[in-house]
Formats: sequence, structure tokens, C-alpha cells
Amino acid sequence: MTPTGGVRLRWVGVTHDKTLARFGSYYHEFRRSHPGVAEDFHAAIEELLTDGGVTYDRVSTRLKEWSSLKAKARKRGPDGALLYPDPRRDIHDMIGVRITTYHSTEIPVALKVLRDSFIVHKSVDKAKETRISGGFGYGSHHLILEVDETNEDLQDYVGLVFEVQVRTVLQHAWAEFEHDIRYKRSGIATGAADGTNGQLNPEVDRMFTLAAGLIELADQQFDQIAALKETRQTTDETVEITAETLPGVLAMLIGNRFPRPRSETYRFLEEILTVHGVTSVGALRELLDVTDIELLLKVMRYRFHPGQTRIIDDLLLKKFGQAHIDATAPKDAQPPQTKRRRQMKRKLEMMQQAHIAEQPSPLSAERNTEREQQL
Repeated sequence: MTPTGGVRLRWVGVTHDKTLARFGSYYHEFRRSHPGVAEDFHAAIEELLTDGGVTYDRVSTRLKEWSSLKAKARKRGPDGALLYPDPRRDIHDMIGVRITTYHSTEIPVALKVLRDSFIVHKSVDKAKETRISGGFGYGSHHLILEVDETNEDLQDYVGLVFEVQVRTVLQHAWAEFEHDIRYKRSGIATGAADGTNGQLNPEVDRMFTLAAGLIELADQQFDQIAALKETRQTTDETVEITAETLPGVLAMLIGNRFPRPRSETYRFLEEILTVHGVTSVGALRELLDVTDIELLLKVMRYRFHPGQTRIIDDLLLKKFGQAHIDATAPKDAQPPQTKRRRQMKRKLEMMQQAHIAEQPSPLSAERNTEREQQL
């Protein structure tokens, strides 16, 4: 017999307490067995964004504290119904990722990389919702994603659902300050200190709305500056390429076909190019052969449109094979490089199977296998 009225509310409360207890057991076991979950997601997302040529400010990740999860699981709507009757299924931000970009034109690029790399459960443009309502305020794009089997870096988390927020640095600054004032300094936000008995302070609301409008305008100006900025180009084939000149040289050689990386990534590009003697504009032009690029795009089946870093790294792998792996990911390197070594070996095998990279001789292949088994 199903309880009714007040008895039903007590029955539902007891049932939910049991559900919450099971969720707590799951959470604490997950935390115990995955102590590096935040670092794992941070590294995986950063690598995806870099490979996709996304120019971003930073990536932040966190595992939500149990006290916060428990409080969220107990929330009820205006009708008294639980918002998350099955917390493990209904709460999606146990793992949270935040990506901040310098300007809003990078947000669609980041979103595409994420959509191509994970299963998408939900995608919400908070900024668009605010504009549709005719106001100013919170600007961010929220994604609910699930890790699938194709993501090599997160194999321990297949099936896990997590939340990603993508916003500009200005949107992030506004959101953080607004949250701090409204929820951490509630006396200021509600006007409780001036005798309004905790009611929202209209003056604070008006000031936040004004600030949000100014931030939206500033973001638009940054977008225009990014679009108008022209990097000096050079046509001298003998000019030496460096981390400082690479952005302009690549803009000249391949235009906007492949997204640009973060500014600090050009140092990595300079290093891997120099290892193979690609130190001039002419040598780089030869490496960036259109036919070779098309072969790569066809054979590698990238999950998303690759950025400049990924294309150049893979072109070097195609051209120099095992020598590129040994030079940029030595077998006696630390863990981050051993991971790169495994990934590069898999890629080289794909290229060799497609006959776009030189096949190893039987003797050298046998020696390489023996060396890898000794690691």
C-alpha cells in the first residue's frame, strides 16, 4: 500500500535517505580508488584542447566535496519534490571542468573539440538564454559529457558523466565576483544589514546587470581586436624559425586552415622541428606539403579538426618515423613522455599500415620490439 499525505512525505524522506547513503558509499569508494581523478581529467582536457588548436587561458578541474554533493542531493523544488531523487544518476557535476578562453570566438572551437571527443548528454548556452530573455548576466556554455571507450587517456573513467563550463576570462571574473557577493557575503547582497530582512537588494542587482553589460561589450571588442590583428609575414625562405616567428610563418604557409595553439606551445613546436633540422621557412614549407597533409587527414581519422601542433607533430612522425619518437619521447623518459611514446608508436603503426610512412626493416623492427620489452 502506497503511503499518502504527511505519511507519504516521511516515507519518501526515509527512502531518499537510503538512496543518499548508497550514493555516499559510491562517492567515498570512487574517491579512494581514483585519488588522481582531477589531475587525470585536467591532463586529458588540456591535451585535447592543445591538439585541437584552441587558444585558452586555463583549465580547472575538481572533484566535488561530499558535503556539497549531499546538500545538492537534498534540494527540493517549489512543490517540495526532490530535484535529484536518484543523486548518482541525476547529479552530473561530481566531476567539474572549467575552461576559460581569452575571447569568445575560441568558445565554439573548444566546444567542437569536446563534442567530438565525448558523448554529449546536454549542451546549454547560458549566455544565449540570457540574451533571449532580454537581459545581461551569467555568460557560460555548459556541457554534460560522458567518457566513452575511444578516449585513451580516460580509460579508467569510461561511462562517467561530468560537467564542463566554457567561458571567457571576463565572464569568469563576473561570475566569480557575483557568486562571492550573493552567496558568501549575503548581508551585502540581500540588504540584511540595512533592515530589509534578507530581501534581495535592488541596487546590487542593478549594479551587477550594468557590469554584465560592460563585460559583454568588452568581450565583443576583444573579438574584433583578435579578428583585425595581422601578424607580420615574411617571404624569405632562409629566415630562421623560432617560437616567436612561428605564428606569423604558419599564418603565411597554411593560413587559418588549422587552429592556432596557445602561445607557449610554439616553444614545443620549435623544439621538435629543430631536432630534425627544420629550422628555416623553406624547410617548414617543404614539411607542410599539401599532399602529405591530405594523406594524414584521411588516414589518421582525427576525432576533431586538428590544430597546428597536432598536424606538424604527425607530419614529422610520418617523415622521420621511429627517429621522431626516439628524439621527442626517449624510452628512458619520465611518465608523461612514456605516455607520448606509446601514443606515437600507435600512430606510426597506423601510418605504416596505410603505407604513408616508411616501413621498418624486419631487423630494426625486431630490435625495437626487444628494446620496448625491456622498458
